[in-house]
Amino acid sequence: MKVLVVGPGGREHAIVRALLRDDAVDTVEAAPGNAGIAQDVACHPVDASDGEAVAQLVTDHGYDLVVVGPEAPLAAGVAAAVRDAGVPVFGPSGAAAQLEASKAFAKEVMEAAGVPTAGAVHATELTAAEAALDRFGAPHVVKDDGLAAGKGVVVTEDREAALAHAQACFDAGGSVVIEEFLDGPEVSLFVLVDGEHLVPLSPAQDFKRIFDGDAGPNTGGMGAYTPLDWLTGYTETHDDGVTRDFVATVMDRVARPTVAEMARRGTPFVGVLYCGLAVTSRGVRVVEFNVRFGDPETQAVLERLATPLGRLLLDCATGTLGADRTLDWRDGYAVDVVMAAENYPDSPRKGDVIQGLDAAEDLDGVAVLHAGTGRDEDGNLLTAGGRVLAVVGTGSTLAEAVGRSYEGVSRISWRGAQHRTDIAAKALAGDIRVSSQLPGWVHVTSGKVRDLYRPAPGSAWDGQDVVLVVASDRISAYDHVLSTPIPDKGRVLTQLSLWWFEQLREAGTATHVVSTEVPEAVAGRAMICRDLEMVEAECIARGYLTGSGLAEYRESGTVTGIPLPEGLTDGSRLPEPIFTPSSKAEQGGHDVNISFAELAASVGEDLAEQLREATLRIYRLAEQTCREAGVVLADTKLEFGRDRATGELVLGDEVLTPDSSRFWPAESWEPGSAQPSFDKQYVRDWLASSRSGWDRDSGVAPPALPADVVAATRERYLDAYRRLTGEELPQ
Repeated sequence: MKVLVVGPGGREHAIVRALLRDDAVDTVEAAPGNAGIAQDVACHPVDASDGEAVAQLVTDHGYDLVVVGPEAPLAAGVAAAVRDAGVPVFGPSGAAAQLEASKAFAKEVMEAAGVPTAGAVHATELTAAEAALDRFGAPHVVKDDGLAAGKGVVVTEDREAALAHAQACFDAGGSVVIEEFLDGPEVSLFVLVDGEHLVPLSPAQDFKRIFDGDAGPNTGGMGAYTPLDWLTGYTETHDDGVTRDFVATVMDRVARPTVAEMARRGTPFVGVLYCGLAVTSRGVRVVEFNVRFGDPETQAVLERLATPLGRLLLDCATGTLGADRTLDWRDGYAVDVVMAAENYPDSPRKGDVIQGLDAAEDLDGVAVLHAGTGRDEDGNLLTAGGRVLAVVGTGSTLAEAVGRSYEGVSRISWRGAQHRTDIAAKALAGDIRVSSQLPGWVHVTSGKVRDLYRPAPGSAWDGQDVVLVVASDRISAYDHVLSTPIPDKGRVLTQLSLWWFEQLREAGTATHVVSTEVPEAVAGRAMICRDLEMVEAECIARGYLTGSGLAEYRESGTVTGIPLPEGLTDGSRLPEPIFTPSSKAEQGGHDVNISFAELAASVGEDLAEQLREATLRIYRLAEQTCREAGVVLADTKLEFGRDRATGELVLGDEVLTPDSSRFWPAESWEPGSAQPSFDKQYVRDWLASSRSGWDRDSGVAPPALPADVVAATRERYLDAYRRLTGEELPQ
């Protein structure tokens, strides 16, 4: 197969490289290409947006497939011109390309197809723009209705700035689309289409703004990564009652209806439908459509694609993709960091000599893809555009791929080169949360390790004071939610809590559990509970001295003002269990130990007495049960709330799990040293070791956990469950 790739940028270089990996592709050429593409394949100096010139080139050189990369040639009808010349082409017609070329047209198609998207108003003059801004409120989203190379969008809290952008578009003879703001993280999903059938690629996330922290003006994109671990477990349930994961949701609610609507209009879509999506608290919503591979997501996505690209694109171009096509992917992760010219995105400086490319590409797992590059008469590689290079790193973990990409970046230089330093940083830090939609439930909030839902209107639980509590496999340490989950952790926390609730209920303790009949997607790690009015305090019982209690004892001989005997050491058993409450901090804050008097001043003397009595009673019962199982219950944290209808004091939250209690193996307990525990101590120890390379005081998120630490931590959670219940964790 002989293939021509039309376009001059980094996306096209990524496509060229992927095609060269396909054994079925004999020859790849480009028009016009760039300096980097020219190092790999022959290039032809043709205007990519001149349909007649491109069609003539195709005819003269006998290509079997043409791949049109950028949006401008597609909107100009280049794909149709090549198709009219009798050559298969991957790319939509000019009419179908209006999905990207006109935001207003895209909204019209989405409305007709029933595709979920933001509410929008198409405005052609300032008065209409003002009314739309007032209708949707801040943050304001104003989009140039035409092509703007990814830079025609303003998102701002400043109404005057939003109006200024709209006025600039009007002054240029254009119009704007003003939308409601969509909350939630954004995701890019490329869907390959042959006019009827579709197949998705791997979801990716890109970074539009020029500066770290998503500051500064929009660009064409400053980096991307794939796959997205934080999307794992995301589901939505639709009117047909079927629960779908993220990709299936997008395919069924967005891509297929859009492609069907385009066919109904007589403009069948062939090529790649780029779905720009927001994962909101109300479900997936379309931010925008593009009609070509996204740049810079393509550089990362195609690096992992194992399915031969040439045959795949040819099948799309010839209508032979098929209804059940699946793709193969290489294991691991891919990350690309874009290096841009000085003054990008305003007036990028050109003509600077680029150095260090060979040193970067000599690194394992690093590839450099060219975008805005050229050469001078002496053969020196020069900057020739705004976005100059994309440095792609691959690795078995996201952290490894990020590290390799930035190591490659560090070896490349030119005057005024700029890049973001935080590509995938939030993902590594575990700071990206999505609201998984469950049948009959509406997502309310996500904590560090749990998610909370309320009954959906019209559902079986609608009108009842209950909540659905879902334990995740996320793990936190040192006030950071880590990027690496611990498999089965959520199931251990839920199943062990339920086991303890049953023991405590038999002993006369009221608990908040109502039912375990939960949606299948969260079976085993969720429970339906009474929606209590929670007491704003943590109730801690200590039978042994360790942790924050030990630190206070060493300073004052007391714990929350309670005097203790002299001579106690780490792990010492106390003469009697003590009640040591703490404050309940806001999300991300620190709980602080408080005295009983401080608790009484906060919640009232009577309630404080009830909390102390209940906490110590539960601890004594649980401590005896643990001792019989060969486990030391050093301390435990409990939470209580009042039933909103009866005022009854009820035990809530999780109870007596490795996350809320210190469990030690009884056979190895010996005061005077830190005890091995059935919890995330492996994680803490690794993070604190030189092996992790992490500085707790640096303010930087912890690195990904290695496989041995994950396995060891998982086993400790499972061992706690086995020892206490005498059973294996149910699957």
